[in-house]
Amino acid sequence: MALVPALRGFARFCARDPALADDLVQETVLRALSNMHSFQPGPDSNMRGWCFTILRNLFLQQVRRGKKETALLQHYAHDANTATHDEGGQADSLNELEQLLWQLSPLLREALVLIGAQEMTYAQAAAICGVGIGTMKARVSRARATLRTLLDETRPGQDKTLTE
Repeated sequence: MALVPALRGFARFCARDPALADDLVQETVLRALSNMHSFQPGPDSNMRGWCFTILRNLFLQQVRRGKKETALLQHYAHDANTATHDEGGQADSLNELEQLLWQLSPLLREALVLIGAQEMTYAQAAAICGVGIGTMKARVSRARATLRTLLDETRPGQDKTLTE
């Protein structure tokens, strides 16, 4: 149960819809509990990575099947067109960061969220995504470089605090 907040954060980032994220977390927990017999703890595996993998696979299944695809696309289009900025600079920076993150490719965005927001190690994130550690490091590096470029394009000559 200690993993639920982290799973929920990752699910909310993936789904961009709190209700859908909660459904993903609930299904992840149910699947993890019902398949507990197949989890084999050891030096190369951990419960956190296993649950994140289940959540990621559930999300990708839903996308592949097209579940709620139309609603999500409409939601994304609506968010992009009606993004509001609060008076505070931190809220503006977070809104700007979110918009820039959604301009990254899904693989780069996923890598950056797992490493940056979820504070996983490269090895943990690589295991979740089913790639090598070097590939994960390269994806994070490319994601950061792309964010810097995007930030330079949107804020020429201004403070670059989002990528530091």
